[in-house]
Amino acid sequence: MLNISEKNKITENIEKYSTINDLSKRPHYKVLNKIILGISILGVVILFLPWTQNISGSGAVTTLKPDQRPQTIHTAIAGRIEKWFVKEGDFVNKGDTILFISETKEEYLDPNLVETTKNQVEAKKLSQQSYGGKVNSLSAQIQAIENEKKLKLQQAKNKIKQSILKVKSDSMDLVAVRTQVKIATTQFNRSLALNKEGLKPLTDVEEKRLKLQEVDAKIITQENKLLASENELINAKVEVNRISAEYSEKDSKARSDQFTALSNQYDTKAEVNKLENQYANYKIRNGMYYIKAPQSGYINRALQSGIGETIKEGTQIVSIMPSKYDIAVETYVSPTDLPLVHKGEKVRVWFDGWPTIVFSGWPNMSYGTFGGKIVAVETFISDNGKFRVLIAPDKEEDPWPKQISVGSGAQTLALLDNVPVWFELWRKLNGFPPNYYQPKVNQKESK
Repeated sequence: MLNISEKNKITENIEKYSTINDLSKRPHYKVLNKIILGISILGVVILFLPWTQNISGSGAVTTLKPDQRPQTIHTAIAGRIEKWFVKEGDFVNKGDTILFISETKEEYLDPNLVETTKNQVEAKKLSQQSYGGKVNSLSAQIQAIENEKKLKLQQAKNKIKQSILKVKSDSMDLVAVRTQVKIATTQFNRSLALNKEGLKPLTDVEEKRLKLQEVDAKIITQENKLLASENELINAKVEVNRISAEYSEKDSKARSDQFTALSNQYDTKAEVNKLENQYANYKIRNGMYYIKAPQSGYINRALQSGIGETIKEGTQIVSIMPSKYDIAVETYVSPTDLPLVHKGEKVRVWFDGWPTIVFSGWPNMSYGTFGGKIVAVETFISDNGKFRVLIAPDKEEDPWPKQISVGSGAQTLALLDNVPVWFELWRKLNGFPPNYYQPKVNQKESK
């Protein structure tokens, strides 16, 4: 235990040493105090400097358009590899042949399949034309039947008119004969009365009786003639009905044959369309034996190899990188930062392998960063638990390096509000997100 009391103080014991007195009198302690004071003041000033809030992300270089990204070429049909026309690293133009395959399915093995199908199509077309000719012939036949029916009916109707006139004539003759009978009867009775009175001879009475009998015979003949005329009228009417029924039957039969021919024609037309479809399919399939480049680019890797290897439909053959593309960067942001990211906002980007000095809070002091602009924000979360953001080069700033290749890494900073440094430190120490940021919109554009 130290014996410390008012009479025995440490300072009094220390002060008696000259070394301690020399140390307290050295001048550099005053300089150190000034430096510490200056640094403290500078630190306080820095705390009030503006700091740009930002959202950082990491991603990779990609292309702006989907058709400019690396792709694999597939085979549309199954087959056997027969010949390669390219090797890895070759440049191919759009439409250049990459691979030739042969057929493996037995229904397509016939080398004359396309020509045979074409002949079948031609034969069916001729059959269709024949049915068309038959339909036209039946149409002409139906027209002839209609014309003949009209003439026959006109003839029968004229005969009806003749029969009606004949009936009228015979009926008038019958009336005349009956009048003659009345006259002959009157004359006979008058002659008979005069004979009884002795004024007329008996021969005169006999003449009148003979004439009366002749007139009576005529009335029977005339009645038979009238009945015959009426029967002819009835027969003429029956003939009209018979002609109508006969030619209706002929017309129905011709129309039935016509509809049958039309049905066969339509069936043949359907078969022609089916064969033409098969012919087109076979012709297109023959073109699929040669697998061609969908666009100009470089062959990166051959995913199949060898000769005689059998491949199925949809098998990947080679991967190709388009020769012309618009570069972009895809980065990922966390769900908490997603509401702060907007389309059209400016972003700072730097690439792996490119000399870079980055001050996240002071983007204007950074070196080796390039300007970008957000062109798309994905609203569905990715497999890594973040949201994908697509960034294109900012045309108002320096262009991105041409040496950058698709797939290389990239880092991004999305710039937000300006706040004091002390506020940013306080926010990060407490784990708070950046200030909710809404981009400024021009009033004219909003209107």
